[in-house]
Amino acid sequence: MFTGIVEETGRLERVEPLADGRQLRIGAARVLEDLKIEDSIAVNGVCLTVVARDAAGFSVQAVRETLSKTTIGSLSAGAALNLERALTPSTRMGGHFVQGHVDCVGRVRSLTPADPGREVWITFPREFARYVVRTGSVAIEGVSLTVAAVEGDALKIALIPHTLDQTTLQGLAAGSALNLEFDCLAKYVEGVLAHGRPSGGLDEAALRRMGYGGDL
Repeated sequence: MFTGIVEETGRLERVEPLADGRQLRIGAARVLEDLKIEDSIAVNGVCLTVVARDAAGFSVQAVRETLSKTTIGSLSAGAALNLERALTPSTRMGGHFVQGHVDCVGRVRSLTPADPGREVWITFPREFARYVVRTGSVAIEGVSLTVAAVEGDALKIALIPHTLDQTTLQGLAAGSALNLEFDCLAKYVEGVLAHGRPSGGLDEAALRRMGYGGDL
């Protein structure tokens, strides 16, 4: 589990083919402080397992499924990467609950300067629209952000200068592919409603009484 608060941007140093995937060697500094083999780490929002590490970086492996469903498969040496270690009991919860399980790949539709930052419209597969609500949370390339507006199969985010400075989102351009993970709470609510009312009496009407609106 992660928070979507990027700790540092690392650098992809090497990509090695495997029988059923790829191994990525990533140069880093801050995340190495207590990083161990078999630890989970979010790389551009994708939860991966550390298989090797040294004083200058670490390696992770991505299987074919991960390569096909995220942007990890299109990365090449030299790419900047958003890195975040997994939560600990003492971690400040500054973003939102991020699992590192990417739902889909979206694309930048447009970018507009917005003093003092930038507004970005991102399109996504329409089947995921039910998880997107205005002022809700979304993880984009592993960065916890707030949905500023929604129009059909597109959402808008506002990037402040600090986010642009500290993450790879500073390099966005029209057409850029992005890993998207929607708020897991929406998925659990959907699951509850799909499988009937639990003993506590939770249903759509009850959720609306508690203030949960939108397309449940």
